[in-house]
Amino acid sequence: MHAFDVLGDPVRRRILELLADGEQASGAVTEVVSREFGISQPAVSQHLRVLRENGFARVRAEGTRRLYALDDQGLREADEWLDRFRRFWSGHLDALATELARVQRERRLREERQ
Repeated sequence: MHAFDVLGDPVRRRILELLADGEQASGAVTEVVSREFGISQPAVSQHLRVLRENGFARVRAEGTRRLYALDDQGLREADEWLDRFRRFWSGHLDALATELARVQRERRLREERQ
């Protein structure tokens, strides 16, 4: 499965957001995702399996608990694919950063004059 096929699902994206905050017990992930998306525990488990099998998450056992964490392999694949397109927005983002710095500098100078 291609990285963007994995990322195309809103449930899997939400799980990745949760894991980005740090390692999470499968029960905690299931609780949030079930509440937000109205899906069952087995459905959440299937999404976790897809994330594991495609290099986006890893799991470790701690007693009877299963702890999930981000695995950057899948994210690297998506990043590599996006790399060829960065030139279309990098210049725009650089220009935005320059403009924001200019506005902040002007605001600071106005405040110093007051």
